[in-house]
Amino acid sequence: MPSLPLKTVAPLGQGLFWQDMPEGAVFQTYTRTVTEADLINFVTLTGMTDSGFLDVTKVGAMGARPVPGALTYAFVEGFVVQSMIRGTGIAMLSCALETIAPVRVGDTICARIVIDGVRPTSRAGRAIVDSTITVLNQESAPVMRYTSRRMIAGRPEAVEA
Repeated sequence: MPSLPLKTVAPLGQGLFWQDMPEGAVFQTYTRTVTEADLINFVTLTGMTDSGFLDVTKVGAMGARPVPGALTYAFVEGFVVQSMIRGTGIAMLSCALETIAPVRVGDTICARIVIDGVRPTSRAGRAIVDSTITVLNQESAPVMRYTSRRMIAGRPEAVEA
C-alpha cells in the first residue's frame, strides 16, 4: 500500500472547525467525577491550600469537601479542548464566569455548550465563536456558567471544495 502524505490524512481526535459550530448548536461533554486526589493535587499545585479545602473535618458555608471553582473551570476547559477544539482552537479571547453552586469531592460534572454566535474574521480560515458553557452536576443542576469568545480555525480549503 502506498504511503500518503501526512497532509491528506485526517488526524484522529481533530476538533470541530468553526463551520461545524452553527449558531444555536448545543453540545454536551462527557462526565468526570471529582476525586480527593484531584482536589489535593490541584490545591497543592496552585497554592490554594486553604483549610476549607484540606481539612476533612471542616464543614463550612459551602458544606463538606468543596473544591475550588478554578478546578471546576479547569476540568471543563479540558473537556472543551479534548472533545471540541483540539487542533482547531486558536485563542481564548475572553471569558466571563459565574459560580452558581459548590462542587464537592465525589460530584460528577459535565458541561453543556451553546453556540451563541459565529463571525468569520477578515482573515480567511478563522472565525470568532461565542458560546455559553453551563457546568452541571450529577443531578443536572447548574453549578457554574461562563461565556467564552474564542478564535477557531476553519476547514482547510482542500476539504471545503
